[in-house]
Amino acid sequence: MRIDDLRLSPGESEDKLLALAAKKLRGCKHIRILKKSLDARDKSNIRWLYSVEADRKPIPQLARTYPAVTRTPARVVIAGSGPAGLFCAVRLLRSGIRPLVVERGGTVEERAAQNERFFREHILDEDCNVQFGEGGAGTFSDGKLNTQTRDARNREVLDTFVEFGAPPEVAYLNKPHVGSDRLRVVVCAMRRYILENGGEVRFHCRLEDVDVRGGDLRAVTLRDVRTGQTERVEASELVLAVGHSARDTFQMLHERGFAMQAREFAVGVRIEHLQANIDAAQYGAANAASRAGDIKTRLPAADYKLVSHAGERTAFTFCMCPGGFVMPAASEAGGVVTNGMSNYARDAANANSALLAQVRLSDFDRGDPLDGVAFQRALERAAFRAGGESYAAPVQRAEDFLRGRASTRFGEVLPSYAAGVAPSDLGAILPPYIADSLRAAITDMDRRLRGFASPDALLTGVETRFSSPVRILRGATLESVTARGVYPCGEGCGYSGGITSSAADGIRVAEAICAKYTDRSAVHIE
Repeated sequence: MRIDDLRLSPGESEDKLLALAAKKLRGCKHIRILKKSLDARDKSNIRWLYSVEADRKPIPQLARTYPAVTRTPARVVIAGSGPAGLFCAVRLLRSGIRPLVVERGGTVEERAAQNERFFREHILDEDCNVQFGEGGAGTFSDGKLNTQTRDARNREVLDTFVEFGAPPEVAYLNKPHVGSDRLRVVVCAMRRYILENGGEVRFHCRLEDVDVRGGDLRAVTLRDVRTGQTERVEASELVLAVGHSARDTFQMLHERGFAMQAREFAVGVRIEHLQANIDAAQYGAANAASRAGDIKTRLPAADYKLVSHAGERTAFTFCMCPGGFVMPAASEAGGVVTNGMSNYARDAANANSALLAQVRLSDFDRGDPLDGVAFQRALERAAFRAGGESYAAPVQRAEDFLRGRASTRFGEVLPSYAAGVAPSDLGAILPPYIADSLRAAITDMDRRLRGFASPDALLTGVETRFSSPVRILRGATLESVTARGVYPCGEGCGYSGGITSSAADGIRVAEAICAKYTDRSAVHIE
């Protein structure tokens, strides 16, 4: 029996849920939490809301069955070990196909060490960084697992995260998040699963070329990015889970004649506030003070999600990281890129979010599907110059940005960007239609989230990797319309946005490959 609208005060033990459920179902002795969300609309009566499955008998664990393939492909290569690539690999293994996963970056441990070196010494490794390496760009993010898509595979994604070490509440929280620290544990566990079950993972190994003849994939060329040595690998299937920053791979595929098209995207900045001020705005001053003084209240660090149509372009917040950090996320020499992350505890002093405005095709499209890449790159290089050509990021107080003047100091919000900052005028870096739309949005959003336009709120630029500016076209079987056996997959190829939807697309592609090696020769995957 499903029971909805069970309520607990912050800090109350979830052990009380059984007694609450028993009032609805006499004799109830067992429950399983199905959903948990925070209701903070009435700041004088904030409550956790639960839906549970209740029964008088033990509730069996949910189990999934995975159909086995009847024929084995010659070789399945997965390019990229982000969520799309990892979930595709795990799903293939569970149906009897042993993939080869190739990743241009290093392991989680290698990435963490390289990132620290970059932050400290400003020496960028273009193949192993915040964007590239085990787990993909999401490994150094907040690890948010909420999504606006309604794919039935999302349930499998959340359950799989828990299976490989994510906190159990990920399976039922309304806004689940893993945190960068725990997400690293999960992706390492997924790697071990792949290896222990007959798959192969090669790090520092980049997809260099594809051999397509007669419309069919024949082989791929792989390059060891440390030694430069290349290897030709015969392959019947190639999954392109390369991520939104694999610009050299996009260029290679374009030169090989793969059908692709430019996509609209968004650019902007990271905006930082004191987390305590966001807590006060969302929970009320008294609850925020209680949260700061007594962790037992268990109120989470407050978040927000805002959209504004006040300017010429729609502007919105994205990837909001409570209690987090602004991340140096460059993957090309001579460019500055920002991203956001937070650990599971979300206990850092600042909250940050991307603040973005729409970029239309008419802003950059000159007939080449990679024109959006050029647009992004130009902004990143302008930010690099403004930061002193050292990978320091240009920053500006919100008051100065709104008044169109360069900043010369910081206020109560200090920058969390680890590679150094340079007080600047972001309005001189961003296109005018982006800067003006962000200015209008900041003022407009302040009407719904008090303090959003605080004079000392800090803007750090530039945020350009919101989504891939390219879509590699695929058909009903999820194969490229150019080459059978090649599967564009995930965020980089234009089919998802964020960790959960990318993982779900990896599962979807795995299902398509498995269907190809059963009694059916072709399948349409919804």
